[in-house]
This record gives sequence, C-alpha cells and structure tokens, in this order.
Amino acid sequence: MRIGFIGLGNMGSGMAANLLSAGHDVGVFNRSPGKAAALTERGAIAAPTIAAVCDAEVVVTMLADDTAVEAVTFGAGGIIESLAAGAVHVSSSTISVALAERLTTAHADAAHVFISAPVFGRPEAAAAAKLFVVVGGPAGPIASLAPVFEALGQRTFAVSDDPKIANLVKLSGNFLIASVIESLGEAMALVGKAGMDKQDFLELLTSTLFDAPAYRIYGGLLAREEFEPAGFAAHLGLKDARLVLAAGDQLEVPLPVASLIRDRFVTLLAGGGRDLDWAALGAVASWEAGGPKPGT
Repeated sequence: MRIGFIGLGNMGSGMAANLLSAGHDVGVFNRSPGKAAALTERGAIAAPTIAAVCDAEVVVTMLADDTAVEAVTFGAGGIIESLAAGAVHVSSSTISVALAERLTTAHADAAHVFISAPVFGRPEAAAAAKLFVVVGGPAGPIASLAPVFEALGQRTFAVSDDPKIANLVKLSGNFLIASVIESLGEAMALVGKAGMDKQDFLELLTSTLFDAPAYRIYGGLLAREEFEPAGFAAHLGLKDARLVLAAGDQLEVPLPVASLIRDRFVTLLAGGGRDLDWAALGAVASWEAGGPKPGT
C-alpha cells in the first residue's frame, strides 16, 4: 500500500519504520527534515512538502496536538487540498473531540475518508510494533486498512463508526494513566518518607494487587526518578487533561479527578517540569513533602 506519513517524533518514527518493515511503500514528511534520514536509509521517500506526501492511498498523521494537526490538514497545500478523492486520512494523534468532528466533516466535503486511530503505548512500544490501536470510522475503510494497523500494533480495537469516539476513548485512557501516576506518586511519597525503598514498595504492589502495565511502567520510572529523556512530555499530559475536561463539559459529565490532575500538571510545569516525562507528575507529591524537585 502507498502510505504517506507526517510526523516523525518519538512515536511517529517507530511507526513509519514498522510500515516499511511490513513492505509498504512509505513517503515521509516532517517539519524538521533531518528526522527522515534514518527512514530514507531503509527505503522511505522523503517528501519536500505536505502536498507531495499526500500522493498516496493513505496519509497517516502522528503529531503533538490540535494546532499541529490543523496546520498540516487545513493549511495551504495541506492534506485537505492535496489528498485525492477517495483517499484516507488516518489521524493517530491525541486530539480533541471537537477537532475530530471538524476533520470528519471537512474530509467528507472533500470526498475523502477520515479515520481516527489514536494509539496506546510509549515510544518503545511504537518501535516494537506493540501499540494498541483504537479506531473510529466507517467499517469498510477500517477493514481495508487492517494491514496498516497490524504493522503498527499488537491489537486493533474498532470502537465506533464515528471517528470522534476513538479520540474520546484515547483521552479517557490517558486520564486514567495520569490518575495512576498521581496516586502512585502520593503512595510512594508516603512510604518513602517513612524510610521504605520505593522499588521494594513497587515490587510488592505489582506482585499482588496491581500487576498491570501502567503500574509497572510508571511505577518503575517514579522509583528510579527517570524522567529524562521524555517518552511523553509533561506539557502534553497537561494538554490531554484539558482536552478530557473539555469533553466532559461538552457532554455535561463532571470529572473532579481530571480537574485535580490538570492542576497537578500545572504545578509540575510551574516548577520547571514542562519537558520532563509525564511520569514526573507523580514526583510532585514527594517534592511537596520535602524531597527534590522533579528532574533535579
């Protein structure tokens, strides 16, 4: 399949590499051209413009936020202008429900197909093709894209024929992860200040009631105070907390814990933690209890 891929950051570079490994014909575009070098060595075609990378059956975007997705989609020479009729835009970015609605309408008006396919997993999972792909959109195009999703992840979940539901699921999942990070951090601050080794505490937790990836992965980062380099930066965690709250406002669902999570991210960023891994959210409790500032 001819695939254009836009966004070669921590996640996108691994995803594009796996599409190449699966035998797809992949063109890549990134605002910082140097990031394409490793992929072109493996057979990818570096496109000079967004329009050039849209000469494909499918264009996948993996970008940081709504602003970035809007720029490449709606800007001059962007995806809406450049994608051929009948072609598919797959958005794997974690974006707002409102933007997913706008993209769905705009692509339908342009005779394109829009699919939301955000993913769960950190950069190491992206590189190993171990992501979980959450898909929303028309059933026929989703079925035809099975080889793409199989190249990216270990399992695909088709949740709705409405693309925005996939984005809501992704945001809800990220909210739950952030809640785990915060509660783990508070518990570790408590036992740590009493003198217990945090790694020993984590071993106890994950060997009994909490043997789940979120506890093992983020608990390990917290216990080791391993916040750099960031797999997913704290400022993006704050962005997602705000998007969850916006979705709650739209649907009239109170989300008091999400409000707390947003405020805790604000505290982390105000203390200089903007570019730390979002796992540093859990270190705020220890900092407030007299420990070192996250990242120092």
